[in-house]
Amino acid sequence: MTTETTPVAVLANQAAEAVRAINHTTRAPGEDWQYPSHAYSLIGTLAHLSRMLPQAITQALQPVTDAHQADRLTVDGGKDPDQAASTAVQTTRVAIGRAQRLAEALDQVHAALSPLGYDTGDDEDEQPCGEGMCQCYCVGLCHPCGCDCPHDDDCDCDFCELRDQY
Repeated sequence: MTTETTPVAVLANQAAEAVRAINHTTRAPGEDWQYPSHAYSLIGTLAHLSRMLPQAITQALQPVTDAHQADRLTVDGGKDPDQAASTAVQTTRVAIGRAQRLAEALDQVHAALSPLGYDTGDDEDEQPCGEGMCQCYCVGLCHPCGCDCPHDDDCDCDFCELRDQY
């Protein structure tokens, strides 16, 4: 039997490559990877990703269950298709439960990171909007968006941009 590369498998491979790129990028500090707010944003996105895994896992099993219900499922080595399908369903349930627990754990990490910030060592008061770096209250990120980052249409922080995509 040959292995087919389906569009879905290509998408899953792209997701895996994205995680590999994250692993590579976060090995050392850099301009876009140095503040607690960066960790907060990444963990929040990984939590979001992990919350989507149960649905992806469930739907990944659909071709197997469809083939089994149509009595078209074959198993290498002449093994029982009913037993093989049952094992696939049981192990899928385990994987879904673990993905849900991962999402819950990442949500807890995200919450723990929420109040953390970076002390620049600058004891001066926060400068007025447009005159320096202000702290965005939605993610704690320092950028020139305004002193009281309104977390609305005018906010251009990465968190708000990502949130508006979903």
